[in-house]
Amino acid sequence: MKKILLAITVLTAGFLFSCTSGNDPKTVLIDFADALTKKDLVTARKLATADSKELFDMMDEALKTEDDKTKVNSTFDKANMEFGEAKIEGNIAKVPVKDKKTGKTTNFTLKKEDNKWKVVFTIAAIIEMDSSI
Repeated sequence: MKKILLAITVLTAGFLFSCTSGNDPKTVLIDFADALTKKDLVTARKLATADSKELFDMMDEALKTEDDKTKVNSTFDKANMEFGEAKIEGNIAKVPVKDKKTGKTTNFTLKKEDNKWKVVFTIAAIIEMDSSI
């Protein structure tokens, strides 16, 4: 279970970086990435959809051990990530994030909840992102 959670965390957080403010999809995703990078799960949860709770609960458990924290820390390289512009269709937005080293781009999905953009951070969303790489 820890290996699966670590892989999900690494895959997701490895594509994210930086910090800004606002409520457009790209900015929300950047803020979410910054929170994950800092392991600030309280802030990240606020920026994610309500159905993302299960994955955050799993991450809380995994980050309780120092060994897992060290593994996650070693995977981030903010300088190699680049956010594209959001493509919005109704209440759904897709934001491409490019890994400059590999050239691979992953599309992150956000949706509006309570009139605010939220990152879809569910196991199903992670699997979908992984299959699009």
